[in-house]
Amino acid sequence: MAKRFERVILKVSGESLSKPGELGIDPGALDLLAEEIADAYRHASPVQLAVVVGGGNIIRGARLAEAGTIDQSTADYMGMLGTVINGVALKEALAHKGVEARVMSAINLPAVAEPFIRARALRHLEKGRVVILVAGTGNPFFTTDTCASLRGIELGAQAILKATKVDGIYTADPKKDPAATRYERLTFAQAIEKQLAVMDLTALTMCMEHEVPVVVFDFRKSGNIQRVLNGDSSVGTVVTN
Repeated sequence: MAKRFERVILKVSGESLSKPGELGIDPGALDLLAEEIADAYRHASPVQLAVVVGGGNIIRGARLAEAGTIDQSTADYMGMLGTVINGVALKEALAHKGVEARVMSAINLPAVAEPFIRARALRHLEKGRVVILVAGTGNPFFTTDTCASLRGIELGAQAILKATKVDGIYTADPKKDPAATRYERLTFAQAIEKQLAVMDLTALTMCMEHEVPVVVFDFRKSGNIQRVLNGDSSVGTVVTN
């Protein structure tokens, strides 16, 4: 990963917009994420950036479905709406930082977002706008990780950057196992075989088949998004073929 990226998908979780262990959108967490994205966008090499946001801080569809009171399809659509809330908030936060952005949704919500149309998304990217992709793939039973992989392939991204709260992929959960060590590089086959929970299997398999690398890194460390965009291989864990 020595080269600088020209077009990437940045995947951020819904939890990145909230305080640890809490639900909703925390203004401080939102501002931190927007500042990191804006700073990287301004100072990294010329880059076209699309952001896929999760919705776990608003609602977790899988947890509702497990309770048995709501069908999983319905719960998943509720989760998609959570990502829309986060996407609109991120767009506004970026606007306050002077970064022009557009929200594009996989489900039809014309009052708050444009529909996702590949050619239109590419046009926004070429005009230097950050494209915020919400509502996942528009279908139940697919995660926002799968959305990031799908949109990355559709838009010709050179990499999927998965922003997390840990500095890469470990041999075990570093919070539970003090002996856990961080991988600098992995193959997709290794990640799948070891069940390292980098992404869900559908997302990983899509990236593997289309040879789109995945970089897992800690976005909270100041400047990390910019470092990854500029090809700094010392940040996070790189998963490739």
